[in-house]
Amino acid sequence: MTILGIETSCDETSCALVSEGEVLANVVSSQIALHAEYGGVVPELATREHLRNLLPVCRLALTEAGVSPGELTAIAATQGPGLPNALLIGLRAAQALAFALDRPFLGINHHEAHLYSPWIVGRPPRADFADFEPNVSLIVSGGHTLLVHVTGELQHHVLGSTLDDAAGECFDKTAKLIGLPYPGGPEMDRLAEGGDARAFVFPRPLIAEANDDFSFSGLKTSVRYFLRDHPKILGHPQRLRDLCTSVQAAIVDVLVAKTVKAAARLGVGCVTASGGVTCNRALRARLAEACASRGWRLRLAAGAFCTDNAAMIAMLAERKLLQGHRATPLDEEMLPSWSLD
Repeated sequence: MTILGIETSCDETSCALVSEGEVLANVVSSQIALHAEYGGVVPELATREHLRNLLPVCRLALTEAGVSPGELTAIAATQGPGLPNALLIGLRAAQALAFALDRPFLGINHHEAHLYSPWIVGRPPRADFADFEPNVSLIVSGGHTLLVHVTGELQHHVLGSTLDDAAGECFDKTAKLIGLPYPGGPEMDRLAEGGDARAFVFPRPLIAEANDDFSFSGLKTSVRYFLRDHPKILGHPQRLRDLCTSVQAAIVDVLVAKTVKAAARLGVGCVTASGGVTCNRALRARLAEACASRGWRLRLAAGAFCTDNAAMIAMLAERKLLQGHRATPLDEEMLPSWSLD
């Protein structure tokens, strides 16, 4: 079974080939340089770049994998959630290819693909579900923060989500306030390495609440007022590092505390994390420390599969076909607000 996956939900154009669990190729064309000038993703520009890059990216993936279109078993693409016009490019291309080759098409939920991406491991990368077990999963990206209870393979339900700004949005928006280049999250992570997390105290929204929801808008606003009252701090390199570390610590504290509380309440022995913010070194270290102290197993998505990529799309499509899921009708539309539940 060989699956071609296509991902165009936001600002990365990606195509991948997965066969019998192994990732044969995973090509990603990033648009970071294009959007950096504007300090964030411009949907119209993202759509045009997908149109420009999709065919070359898919050809390169097929070449790297040594697979011809006629050898494909099925075609998969992100159907949602995401930017509507960006989704449309990959979805329609995949549907057209499936129709032309007379192959099954599968529309994949982007969040569900992230949810199972921690099981892509090794070199060469391979989806390994042999030791799969129930877990609490943290999906944390630029636009979404979710806690999910995974009760079995492809069986899950959302425990909580963000009520306003997601963790990734908070990183990027506070970085913009500080004057850091886009994308701000990785830049804050870099500066935070040399800072003191106790230098400044920022709120930890909802950290003590019994629910599993997140809210980071208040933290962002707190940073705005802090900078208004302490404008000279931006001209002091060490204090700037302290500020980045303190803000990062507030975000990570909330993410880890909420995840640990949910896992303890549900009695699982495994925690997973995925999504672009999972690349953050402080978050990875704190989750590892929290799980080790409780004897829990931790699975973190590999760096290449944290950000948007088509390998996780193709991998999930293959798992669905193996479990007997039906193909998606070729006339289905994109689902920009598709819920994981």
